[in-house]
Amino acid sequence: MPEKYCCSECFGDPGLRNSIIPSLSTGIAPDDARACDYCRTTSVKLVEPSQLRQFFEMLIDVYTVDNEGRPLVDWLRDDWRLFGHPVMDDAHAKELLADVLDNGEIVRMAFRPSDHYENESLRRWDDLRDEMMHRNRWFLDEPIDLERLRQLLDLLIAPAEDLPETWFRARLLSDEEPYPIEKMGAPPHHRAGHGRANPAGIRYLYLGSEPETAVAEIRPHTGEQACVAKFAVPAIRAVDLRDPRAQVSPFILSDAEEISQLRADLPLLERLGEELTKPVLPSGAAFEYIPSQYLCEFIKKSGFDGVLYRSSVSDGMNFALFRPDTAVGVDVSILNVDRVSVHITQSGVSSAP
Repeated sequence: MPEKYCCSECFGDPGLRNSIIPSLSTGIAPDDARACDYCRTTSVKLVEPSQLRQFFEMLIDVYTVDNEGRPLVDWLRDDWRLFGHPVMDDAHAKELLADVLDNGEIVRMAFRPSDHYENESLRRWDDLRDEMMHRNRWFLDEPIDLERLRQLLDLLIAPAEDLPETWFRARLLSDEEPYPIEKMGAPPHHRAGHGRANPAGIRYLYLGSEPETAVAEIRPHTGEQACVAKFAVPAIRAVDLRDPRAQVSPFILSDAEEISQLRADLPLLERLGEELTKPVLPSGAAFEYIPSQYLCEFIKKSGFDGVLYRSSVSDGMNFALFRPDTAVGVDVSILNVDRVSVHITQSGVSSAP
């Protein structure tokens, strides 16, 4: 039976894609027409599944056999976003995992996560968040492990080659003439109000990955016009909080203990991303933004240039640049807002008396 080969696209893990699989590659050139035997992707580096065994055995060590639990493939999908390729359904994922581990039985067994580590960091963030918003602002009592948080942020550095070369900022057009490019950057200090990432008086530049994203973020009405500026941003060091489970890689850690601790801390990273994404009513912005402002100030203090986060009103991504003057304005255009979508959900029911 001929040897089968897998690729990084089967797993979707950044550590496997950027480091481990390239170092283990059998030498099949990326432009070779041979397809991966599992996900059918072409033009990628291929390895024998067994070459990945030691890395997956370390990961599997953080789970314990439990007849009331779930299959390993389910846990690896939920915890680490593995097997995200459209072709990698449960059958294909189990086949590949069995070949990696050389164990066809283990993929049929039920597991649960090890209970050696509990998610204390998320509880502490919730306590700190409540204190900042409602009790103390500058001298905080609730503890949070800032050193651990800094370590976690280092696992979420966005690869510079994956970031757009150009970004966009929008302003609603107030008259018929477009704003000049010098008026499309961050506002001056005295006009910088409370923002999702910036405290009042501190200038950050908010950018969108697409013109539609930038326009959607200024909440326009149908029929309005938006002035959209294009900015070139040089190579930056940014934290990516859009989907922490997809950004971190358990395979680059040294042992199962570190992986277990990271798994326990992942809900905190997800919560931090939610702080930057969730909609906030203007009436509550002055205090609702405080936790995300605190987070961004800490990210800046830790040596990063900005933070990436999901948009709550579009499919693109947002970027808060801490040093606005590093962005170079390119040009300005006027876009028409043809349609604004509204999505509603029911939050409660009240009856007439």
